[in-house]
Amino acid sequence: MLPAVFADDDLALRFVGGLDDVLAPILNVLDCLDTYFDPALTPADFARWLGTWVGAETDGTEAEPMLRAAVAAASRLHRVRGTRQGLSEAVRLAFGVEPDITESGGADWNARPLGPFPGTPRPRLHVTLRLPEPRPGDIHRLDALVAAARPAHMPYTVEVTAAERTPER
Repeated sequence: MLPAVFADDDLALRFVGGLDDVLAPILNVLDCLDTYFDPALTPADFARWLGTWVGAETDGTEAEPMLRAAVAAASRLHRVRGTRQGLSEAVRLAFGVEPDITESGGADWNARPLGPFPGTPRPRLHVTLRLPEPRPGDIHRLDALVAAARPAHMPYTVEVTAAERTPER
């Protein structure tokens, strides 16, 4: 695609060929730029970095499929942050297991004024996680995750136990 005057010049062809080698990776990234922002398609190292952009609750030890799922769900989790649903989903994404959550709150309707209030007067939150093979660091990871995803005013406790194994037949 050079003008005819440079098409026969060996120096010009080698110079342009060198520029092609240098610019080709840059042009390739620009052509595929939209895939870098899709957690399912981006390279794994960029998925970790993308997770820091969107505030995904990851610690760097999760498997690649769990990392991609956490990055993809991050914006949705921010909308439900501080709710039981948001906390449950954040723990499930981090550990792959549904947690047991007990809390003191409640909601009710009563036609009479001064009816009984639902829940208990003292706020509390307890999260139990039953893992097939718990590791020592799991309690610290769960504690950090609950501290970030719980309602800001609510005191909490966490517990990690071994899941009951069903006998094989």
